Amino acid sequence: MPELKDKLDTSVNGPEDPRPVFPAFDGDAWERVDWRRCEEEVRRLRSRIFKAVQEGDMATAVDLQKLMLRSWHNTLVSVRQVTQRNTGRKTAGIDGLVALTSQARAEMAVRVHATRGSHQPSPVRRVYIPKASDKTKMRPLGIPVILDRCHQARVRNALEPEWEARFEPRSYGFRPGRGCHDAIGSLFNTLRGKCKRVWILDADLAGAFDKIDHEHLLKAIGGFPARGMIAGWLRAGIFGAGKGYSPTEEGTPQGGVISPLLLNIALHGLEEAAGVRYRAGSRAREFKAGSPALTRYADSPGRVLPLQAGRRAGQGAAGRVAGAERAGVQRSQDPDRPRY
Repeated sequence: MPELKDKLDTSVNGPEDPRPVFPAFDGDAWERVDWRRCEEEVRRLRSRIFKAVQEGDMATAVDLQKLMLRSWHNTLVSVRQVTQRNTGRKTAGIDGLVALTSQARAEMAVRVHATRGSHQPSPVRRVYIPKASDKTKMRPLGIPVILDRCHQARVRNALEPEWEARFEPRSYGFRPGRGCHDAIGSLFNTLRGKCKRVWILDADLAGAFDKIDHEHLLKAIGGFPARGMIAGWLRAGIFGAGKGYSPTEEGTPQGGVISPLLLNIALHGLEEAAGVRYRAGSRAREFKAGSPALTRYADSPGRVLPLQAGRRAGQGAAGRVAGAERAGVQRSQDPDRPRY
């Protein structure tokens, strides 16, 4: 696979053309891509970022993130994920564009790679779909344009491994290699046998995607190399049918490729706020005596509490989801459900 070059060599017949020039990459070249090699290169870089963060070597981690953001393999894998694999590949943003052929995907890959350092996010398209739990209620989605989605997939590959090295061990929603059954298993392991934690506070967060505080999130991201691009997506605004453009002062669009990761980053720290305490040494994943246990799946944290704390929760004194307000997220209006 030829690497994209930034410019032509200087010509003896005159000054060089300042515009970027790329080697031929068309639909046929797209079909000939060695996807196994591309995905292996991206996986290897993600692993190196994860390891550097685990070891506390943030300087190396940032350098590797910059390398990921410049990677042609990352661009190819990201464009393929958005335009060929994702279920929303046929859904267009406000520009009406999709890429459903090899030629269109090849052109999109070249365009994405050419704008990796200069891309300006576009507003999202507002659509509404019925909620899975209640068909009478509608869930708002924000559909970014396809160019934004491809860039979000690129940026996610650089940002996600950093936070996978930091995330709390008992959060399971929107994380690679984890799912609902892992959360169920976590609760089973906490409650089995002669468990002293006899109360469960089952909570939900209202409109978690729509209420994330931008400043809190950007502060958490810190010096990430593509922080400015993420800030642009957060503040890009919304176009709604019959309503026109409206700015976004909070939240991240539920429909963006990177939005689930941003939600997890915003909610990181709930364990500490809830008072969860772990043992040290070889038993580091075990809870200390008297500590509550918190299991979170997506935007639904559940706290498994010792008897005394559970009684307080049942009386309403512990009915608040600890720490969520720091991220700008609020509890659902449905009452929390303490269970014995």
